Amino acid sequence: MDTIIRNAKVVNEGQILNLEVLISGERIEKVASSIVLNPAKKYIEIDATGLYLLPGVIDDQVHFRDPGLTHKGTIFTESIAAVAGGITSFMDMPNTIPNTLTQELLEEKYQMGAAKSIANYSFFMGISKNNLEEALKTDTENVCGITDDGLYFNNDEGILANYPDFLEQLFSRTDTLIALHSEDDAIIKANTQKFKLQYGEDIPFFYHSLIRDEQACLKATARVLSIAEKHHTRLHLFHISTLAEAKLFENNTPIREKRITAEACVHHLWFSDADYERLGSKIKWNPSIKTDQDRKGLMRSLLNNSIDIIATDHAPHTIAEKEGNYFQAHSGGPLVQHALLAILELFHRGEIPLEKVVEKMSHNVAEIYRIKERGYIREGYFADLVLVDLNKEQEVTTNSLLYKCKWSPFLGQVFKSSINSTFVNGNLVYEKGNVKTDIKGKRLRFEKIR
Repeated sequence: MDTIIRNAKVVNEGQILNLEVLISGERIEKVASSIVLNPAKKYIEIDATGLYLLPGVIDDQVHFRDPGLTHKGTIFTESIAAVAGGITSFMDMPNTIPNTLTQELLEEKYQMGAAKSIANYSFFMGISKNNLEEALKTDTENVCGITDDGLYFNNDEGILANYPDFLEQLFSRTDTLIALHSEDDAIIKANTQKFKLQYGEDIPFFYHSLIRDEQACLKATARVLSIAEKHHTRLHLFHISTLAEAKLFENNTPIREKRITAEACVHHLWFSDADYERLGSKIKWNPSIKTDQDRKGLMRSLLNNSIDIIATDHAPHTIAEKEGNYFQAHSGGPLVQHALLAILELFHRGEIPLEKVVEKMSHNVAEIYRIKERGYIREGYFADLVLVDLNKEQEVTTNSLLYKCKWSPFLGQVFKSSINSTFVNGNLVYEKGNVKTDIKGKRLRFEKIR
């Protein structure tokens, strides 16, 4: 049956309006202040009084660990957590086992997505020293882009941002979106050695912010940007973590016309280096969480459009893998179930308007990647929607966690908001704690860049 959502406050395209939304099949059929239904048909009617209706979140950076690392998470388990958090589409990184470095392996991941994912999905093609020609075969209408995130470039060492000659080759030969992790390996190595001489293997986790410091990020990002500007590359910079980097990006070009874009991640907008004492390895990420000045600067940069989107970099590890000394504890953590709630908490604190939350987590992601018919509440678009209750508290408890790894850096946090329900392609897949897993998401499709 078709579904009618009544009495919702719809947050969409810079406005908050009292509207009704009619879902027919997979798509939004009508959006209006009042919708007259066909008396000859039966409908599912949802009274959304007191709730806000948002476009589903599109997360362009996740590590769902399938295949090869499924003790940490799977496409199935992590997509369940995603829809419970209001994320209706994701883009997954290539650092699985094996690394996604051939078109054949890439298509195998898409087959896994079709069989397992509750949310809509796309998978990045990986890039390394030896697969340039293979990566250049990537189909831009069916694959979100090319990335090095989570991969080493050369003999298990270094990331692509440290190899300008190769960047020249890649950037000059493709119009596919290239998404990169940007830190300078030489600076990180020198800083690591300095603190290792002082502390040995037991470097306090606070020093992660000084090992992977502002200069490591700034130098690499500036290097990559200079080459991208030269070749007019479609470049997206993942997880910008410093105010200094954010200042490198311009904010005068409309999002649809930008060739170079950037994102901030939830953890860099929420935590600061003051939290290492309390949380230690649980907030060890690469790039590192830095100062509160950086955190606030990233938010200002989102609001002034120097930074374009918000992502998670969801990267689950088992709790055992997060333990041990500085060198033993893995970098990364699970976030998709609580990303939207965390950003809504920043709304409650007065740091970001609701309209900007939707712009940065849905609209702009669709624009940067040219995703077809998603990211907005528009007639004819896929009905990827999330109803949120801004006035119903939700505590993060171990029992509420849907991640396979069963831990969260937000454990014990009480959010002022909660996710009421989530629709993926018109299907109600999550409602008040219950997930429906029998209907799977769809492969994202992209506009051809001419």
